[in-house]
Amino acid sequence: MKVKCPDCDGIAELSDSFSYVRCEKCHLDLTYGEYVRYIGKKNPVYKDILSDYKLR
Repeated sequence: MKVKCPDCDGIAELSDSFSYVRCEKCHLDLTYGEYVRYIGKKNPVYKDILSDYKLR
């Protein structure tokens, strides 16, 4: 599945099992949980949504 890369705004690949997110353009390589936390901290729109959930 394709998702937006939070670093370079390119297209990153989300694995079918939701286990990792990788961007070949900027070499981003995160687990899905790390990706969710990363975009939550970087984008205030997501920060409000994610505040409803407990992040580890």
